Amino acid sequence: MTQSNTSNMALQGLKVIEMGQLIAGPFASKLLGEFGADVIKIEPPGVGDPLRKWRKIKDGTSLWWHVQSRNKRSLTLDLKQAEAQDIVRQLVAEADVLVENFRPGTLEGWGLSYEALKTINPRLIMLRISGYGQTGPYRDLPGFGVIGEAMGGLRHLSGYPGQAPVRVGISIGDSLSSLYGVIGVLLALQERARSGEGQEIDVALYESVFAMMESLIPEYDAFGYIREPAGSALPGITPSNSYPCKDGSYVLIAGNGDSIYKRLMSLIGRDDLGNDPRLAQNDGRSQHAELIDGAIAEWTAQRGRDEVIEALKGARVPAGYPYTAADIVRDPHYLARQMIEQVQTSVGPLKVPGVLPKLSRTPGRIGSGGPQLGEHNDDILAGLGLSAEQVAGLRERGII
Repeated sequence: MTQSNTSNMALQGLKVIEMGQLIAGPFASKLLGEFGADVIKIEPPGVGDPLRKWRKIKDGTSLWWHVQSRNKRSLTLDLKQAEAQDIVRQLVAEADVLVENFRPGTLEGWGLSYEALKTINPRLIMLRISGYGQTGPYRDLPGFGVIGEAMGGLRHLSGYPGQAPVRVGISIGDSLSSLYGVIGVLLALQERARSGEGQEIDVALYESVFAMMESLIPEYDAFGYIREPAGSALPGITPSNSYPCKDGSYVLIAGNGDSIYKRLMSLIGRDDLGNDPRLAQNDGRSQHAELIDGAIAEWTAQRGRDEVIEALKGARVPAGYPYTAADIVRDPHYLARQMIEQVQTSVGPLKVPGVLPKLSRTPGRIGSGGPQLGEHNDDILAGLGLSAEQVAGLRERGII
């Protein structure tokens, strides 16, 4: 496990209520929990967060669950019932942050709008992640990460010309939104230290993807240019592509720095291209990308992957190959930087990704795997002053 003094963590003392499910909201609160925040995850009684049943299942629980919900405490509440909503209000009175990723209007329907909750706790910061944001003509439409990736411009650029757009193999739209959400929380906490007041943070999935689109819009505005998919290449940045090796594998080479390009051309025996004044800078090289890529591919195709990688390392040219999970867990650099850790979970010891970012004095930590459903009901409710009899009554009435 990551070693950290839990009494001296960056977010120690921060109290977070998570009312989201699946990916975007829970990923944001996971990041906060890794740096010491006390995260109370609210789940529906009986079934819990649907992520508990996503992807590969072991002993009835998703293995993903033990990454996404680590360091959290689970409280079951039927939020459609008034008694459960009252419990949320009690939690809010002591909370710093509330994270939610329901469809806009859901919390308002339960009497838990930001306007209502800030009358209980003016210092409350509410992070709201949704498909299209809390305002605008699309606000009420359902929106998952895949739709945000499409509307944000990413899907159009993914894949090969003339073929169906492909997706990145993870839920990148959700995760980007989580990162923007955490940035928003940290900004709001910094401002609250001055003003003493909380605020609402509105993050939309499509906007988080759109923010990554680099020069897409100014190029369209200035030239009417619509960027199209380009397979494994990075248009306008040359050379940066994947190249075949004789053993059937591929290497990725980023030789787009001017001096790196010259070293690469020297390595592959093409000083004619390395010394060509037309190709000295990126804009010229990008006009002749096909010629340059062809020369590199001709060289890699005559060699095995390992030989290519070692030669490129020797020439100080950035290069690599597409790692599988098996490559990752045995890579010495991953291990040296504690990016693969083993934690104890309800399904036994489990290798999981490490914690980012790496702070020198107050690093994050993985304290536990994902909690069992309602595992912390009694402790949390007792902390609000409810007696054992009251908690038993809530359980009998299906509130928890």
